[in-house]
Amino acid sequence: MMESILLITFVSLAIASVLNIVLKKFAVSHIIGYIITGTIISNWFEFNGSKDLQALELIGEFGIVFLMFTIGLEMSFSKLKKMKNLIFVNGLLQVGVSALIIFFLAHVVFELDMTSSLIIALAFSLSSTAIVLTYLKKSKDIVTPYGEKSVAILIFQDLAVIPILLLMSFLANDQLSFSDVLFKTALSATVIIVFMFTLGKKIIEWLLQFSSNARLEELFLGSVLAIVIGASLLAHDMGFTYSFGSFIAGMIIAETHYHVKVESDIASYKDILLGAFFFSIGSKIDMYYFATHFYLVVAVLVVVMMIKAAVIVLLMLRASNKSDSIKTAIALCQIGEFSFAIFSLALNHKIISVELGGFLILVTVLSMIVTPFMVNNIYKLASLFVVEFFESDKITPINDKKHTVVCGFSTVGRIVAAELEKSKLSFVIISDNLQHVLLARERGYKAYFGHLEKLPVLTSLRVEESSSLIITVSELREKKVICQAVLEYYPAANLVVNINREEEKEALQTLSISSFVHAQHEAALLLVKQAQ
Repeated sequence: MMESILLITFVSLAIASVLNIVLKKFAVSHIIGYIITGTIISNWFEFNGSKDLQALELIGEFGIVFLMFTIGLEMSFSKLKKMKNLIFVNGLLQVGVSALIIFFLAHVVFELDMTSSLIIALAFSLSSTAIVLTYLKKSKDIVTPYGEKSVAILIFQDLAVIPILLLMSFLANDQLSFSDVLFKTALSATVIIVFMFTLGKKIIEWLLQFSSNARLEELFLGSVLAIVIGASLLAHDMGFTYSFGSFIAGMIIAETHYHVKVESDIASYKDILLGAFFFSIGSKIDMYYFATHFYLVVAVLVVVMMIKAAVIVLLMLRASNKSDSIKTAIALCQIGEFSFAIFSLALNHKIISVELGGFLILVTVLSMIVTPFMVNNIYKLASLFVVEFFESDKITPINDKKHTVVCGFSTVGRIVAAELEKSKLSFVIISDNLQHVLLARERGYKAYFGHLEKLPVLTSLRVEESSSLIITVSELREKKVICQAVLEYYPAANLVVNINREEEKEALQTLSISSFVHAQHEAALLLVKQAQ
């Protein structure tokens, strides 16, 4: 038994490694590699649909747990309050309207029963947190307008999974009244939230402080893992999803000064567990059934994605421009991983037929295979519907060498540009403020509209050939995102960052920034020099 497990593990790792190396050369997401590996292994060793996969699926589920934990780290309670309109209004409208339309089609057009139609509608209204958030965080699009709106809707969807799963339990149990389910859910949620934000918060803060003071990396990491798993188990025991507890734990840590270190420490564990999750998805694919029902699977998926995309575009256009609305729709029009949990529960409770359940899982799997291609090319796809001259991925690659890249063109950026011009040094300006870009061009500077943290922009501006990069933006978060992206793209970059407070320097200290310029400190030195 042990030898067979080791053999399967060895073959899986070997196939996944080779596949991902090949796929990377074609700029294809590693997620596809894990899914294909799962399909190959499940058919090779003939354990497709086996109960032996339950352990693997549980491991994979904890990939989502850690992903939700990192979302919580990005969503402090204060930020959640600021985004409440985006989360609860946009999220509710997206899920509600999408579910209504899909329910109508399933019940009226496909003539499915009410219960099956309701389950399909709710499951298909959800999007993929695992794939979309991974892309948004990696590409740094999480700080863009469409990224922020996408994350807000994803958060609502993840929270909506809780009542959806409870509804499934209600549909499976005729003896349980709806009022009892509702009361139990509200009571359990109140207990978890009150506990986590009172006694739980104190325990979390004490654990992190104690392990940090001990100056042992393994102790700190152990404390973080204990917090994530403990919060997840608590939520699960109260009848919620594992990820609900980890999300709340992440929100609590987001309020502390440990959140940056915590996120970096668990990054590799999250990626490994997500790999297991996508492997388990691939293992669900029945290749024969897929081949014989290919056109129907594709047709259903296309219809669902078009419905969701149309709903999201119309929803976003209320308060966003056409470009951001379309990009949000492309990011969220797929079917998400939580749909697997819904369909699995429905099959276990025999609410839907085995054949229908298998078909729905195939549609969801195909959606998750297609999604990485869509999100990785989101700007190109959006440009098919809306043409924008000032688009970050449309910067014509420059031919400069030993040039200076100036990020930002507010007061400090303008002074920097004037001094560089006076010194007859080659430089380019990049700003995400269109008015600033137009002003810079009026003054005869080489200026571009876009976000320096975007890979296409880094490539087009030939950052690896630059002599230095001067970061003049004012927001600390923006500075951190830009510096991380630049150093990830070109570790030897000569980064010069303008700071306004010592706290900013401390927050950026972990990055390999060449030098900091404290605006107020330098001004004070000049004042003293002039006074002498």
